[in-house]
Amino acid sequence: MRGNVVDMAVGIIIGAAFGKIVTSLVSDVIMPPIGVLIGGVDFKELKLNIKASMFDTSGKLITEPVTINYGNFIQASVDFIIVAFAIFLIVQVIDKLQKKEAETPATPAVSNEEKLLTEIRDLLKNKS
Repeated sequence: MRGNVVDMAVGIIIGAAFGKIVTSLVSDVIMPPIGVLIGGVDFKELKLNIKASMFDTSGKLITEPVTINYGNFIQASVDFIIVAFAIFLIVQVIDKLQKKEAETPATPAVSNEEKLLTEIRDLLKNKS
């Protein structure tokens, strides 16, 4: 049981690190070229204003604007798709490895008595 817990803990730690790498890959490598192809769009800045910010007469901000940040949602969705695909591939590889192990039959160990009895049988066959 301890081995399974340790394996699970290692998997969680590696998964968290992998998630950070994928987030960086998506936000720093994948999304900027897509934004350029779309027309210079920065996905982090894509938002839908529901309520504008309010300022007083001196220009001081009274209330923050209310926005729906759908650009962040798109970026998080791409992150999820990449992580899910990578995990899918890892599970497929592990499944294939387990099937190969199951297909290879284990050769039974032959005891010394069985070897001796086999030799005796073969000698008796040769005599008759």
